[in-house]
Amino acid sequence: MEIAKWLRLAWDRVAAFGSIAAGAVALILGWFGVSGQQFPAKQLPFLISGGVGGVFLLGLGALLWLSADLRDEWTELVRIEGVLTRIADSGGHDAELRLLRADGEPDTGDTRQQEANTHMAGRT
Repeated sequence: MEIAKWLRLAWDRVAAFGSIAAGAVALILGWFGVSGQQFPAKQLPFLISGGVGGVFLLGLGALLWLSADLRDEWTELVRIEGVLTRIADSGGHDAELRLLRADGEPDTGDTRQQEANTHMAGRT
């Protein structure tokens, strides 16, 4: 059940992986076909089907993978926008929405001020 759900949600990553794998196989088979032929006229069909087809499938796989990554980034930005909207709607006083530092502790603002002071001290 979990695999079916993951495949449904990440269909573009699955398609990208399949396309990249098929492109690699096409290039390898094309190379084996070309290497077995002595005359250039007999090598052309292998170059066209294996080489061009393999490069096309690799490009399609890269495009699908990039599309999946961009979709993930947009989903994260929508989530962040929702949190910021809730903070703005509550006037910034909502206890559930306080900022956390990287170590998980609440950010009181002192750390940011210390970092700013250290940064400015390094410039002089």
